[in-house]
Amino acid sequence: MTVFRFLDRSLFRLVSIVTQLLILSAVAAGFYQVIARFVLESPADWSEAWTRASLIWTVMLGVALAFRQGAMLSVEMLHSFLGPRNKRWLEHVILVICVAFLGFMAWAGGQMTWRVRFQTMPSLEFSISWVYISIPIGMVLAILAVVAFWAEGPRKAIVDDTVI
Repeated sequence: MTVFRFLDRSLFRLVSIVTQLLILSAVAAGFYQVIARFVLESPADWSEAWTRASLIWTVMLGVALAFRQGAMLSVEMLHSFLGPRNKRWLEHVILVICVAFLGFMAWAGGQMTWRVRFQTMPSLEFSISWVYISIPIGMVLAILAVVAFWAEGPRKAIVDDTVI
């Protein structure tokens, strides 16, 4: 089990680092776009496309990171009413629903990636399929994350004492 835990931690640590670098590059490209447009009065055509592409990748990879932390479909009220055995059963149902949805999204994203493989992003001069492929990659990583979270065993109750 420790090998799987090591692979899990290593994979999602790498995903986290890549996601952080992508968000940093999106911020830098957006900042450059503002400076180029309003200070230098010579807007760059690549920065907006890069910002959009890197933010899309950030979201798709971020979904996997969120699922790994347990931020998934949850029915807190129902979960709190159930006994320990039924709580685990509910977690199985949630796992199946999440994996089915993410699997469908991965399939649909793969179909879209295949359809647009010959289209290019003029300002960046590479195929737009490199942006679309973030959908199936992110969803497959999210499936791995959901299964890894589920495999850790019954989840702990989250108590939020925040007064609204």
